[in-house]
Amino acid sequence: MLYFLVFLSGVASGFLNVVAGGGSLLTLPLLSLLGMGIDVANGTNRIAILLQNIVAVRNFQKGKVLPLKLSLLCGIPAAIGSIVGTLVVVDLDQNLLKKIVGVLLLIMGLFLFMKPKMWVGEPGKKISVPLVAVSFFGIGFYGGFIQAGVGFFFIFFTATLLGLDLVRNNALKVFIVLLYTPISLIIFLLNGKVIFLAGLVLGLGSMIGAYLGVKFALKKGVNWLRYIIFATILVSGISYLI
Repeated sequence: MLYFLVFLSGVASGFLNVVAGGGSLLTLPLLSLLGMGIDVANGTNRIAILLQNIVAVRNFQKGKVLPLKLSLLCGIPAAIGSIVGTLVVVDLDQNLLKKIVGVLLLIMGLFLFMKPKMWVGEPGKKISVPLVAVSFFGIGFYGGFIQAGVGFFFIFFTATLLGLDLVRNNALKVFIVLLYTPISLIIFLLNGKVIFLAGLVLGLGSMIGAYLGVKFALKKGVNWLRYIIFATILVSGISYLI
């Protein structure tokens, strides 16, 4: 029964991670119910993240909304940051970080509610390469560190720094996460913090969820995505603080 719930949480998290973020907030507690410590759950969850983003990238590419060159520009510093973040987190307690992230997410939710246009992006926005590199190194560091909620930071920075709408925003996000996740997964594997059976069950569900998430994003567009992101940010922020 627990493995069936893990599969269902994979479907839900795959959908959420593609259209918004915060899917790992569903999967990490369920993996913990299987007897895993938070560090092993964090590592095992990377299998699902990898599989769901393979599916998501392929389908966003088919939908012709993936800005490939821009994704590589942002993805390289994010990948470097993820290596550093994963090396730091392997033996580190995450409780303080989760409280800080919870506060940041609630602040972001307030901005989304008060100034929704800043999340839509401005086409033709001038890009500062150094600022993009530093910002995405930081996002990659957080993604390597804990992953849960990283999608919200991607969405915020890609809208404000790159001027992308939320559909292309999500396409770029899943591409970059796909770039750095294998690196994080290998580091967790080398440290004995991955359980394959649970990861594969979770991953199978997340691939289905990711496929449905891309279809939803392409069909419903920006306005629906904004509402979903706002709701998931609030829930995620509160869950981090509890």
